[in-house]
Amino acid sequence: MRQKIVAGNWKMNKNMEDGQALTSEIVNMVGDELRDDVKIVLCPPFVYLTALKGIVKENKHISLGAQNCNEHASGAYTGEIAAPMLTAIGVQYVILGHSERRELFGESNELLAKKINIALEHSLTPIFCCGEPLQIREQNTQEDYVGKQIQAGLFHLSPEAFSKIVVAYEPIWAIGTGKTASTDQAQEMHATIRKQITEKYGEDIANNTAILYGGSVKPDNAEELFSCMDVDGGLVGGASLKSRDFVDIAKAFQSSR
Repeated sequence: MRQKIVAGNWKMNKNMEDGQALTSEIVNMVGDELRDDVKIVLCPPFVYLTALKGIVKENKHISLGAQNCNEHASGAYTGEIAAPMLTAIGVQYVILGHSERRELFGESNELLAKKINIALEHSLTPIFCCGEPLQIREQNTQEDYVGKQIQAGLFHLSPEAFSKIVVAYEPIWAIGTGKTASTDQAQEMHATIRKQITEKYGEDIANNTAILYGGSVKPDNAEELFSCMDVDGGLVGGASLKSRDFVDIAKAFQSSR
């Protein structure tokens, strides 16, 4: 059975006190009510990771993730964070290739392949983001576009290494644009991604790869999204900053497949 994951990407939000309060609320609300196969990953800004470690360790369903890491293990890279630094403080996941990193910071598929390698080398589970902008969706070339992102960023990996990857599909055109991605559109792209993985690595690995949806997941659409055959959870932005909303999204799995 594939792991079900709800990852909260706080981005550059919350101060330390608010972040600790939010984390405590989430831990208390979750309790032991989640299904055994559901994992929550909290991805706060780097500077809060150590402080939040002591809070999340109280709940077996919750892990910490980072929002990025450098492609080098160490060196003269002022302002950067290395994968072994994250591992050393108990971080288990790292988001790589988020659309904002690609668009605002110019991260290429080739760079992301290096980041994937260093993350795996240091026992981090990468959440690899992929997804198409509006112009690609309007041209109906999204399958080829996303396929190239996955091929360039991930398909250099051995089957054993790839089996440690989590994929997150973000329809960039449906985030903050006023346009909405339907459940059918989400399932269609998730199925396409799984098919591409199958063609490269076989059915066993593809069927065990968690693919998350990152297109404005909210409490009122989570249950419908998570009922889709190939949607294994969500990469949640804004709703992850509200404890009740975020926990309700995670609990949507209680009544889904």
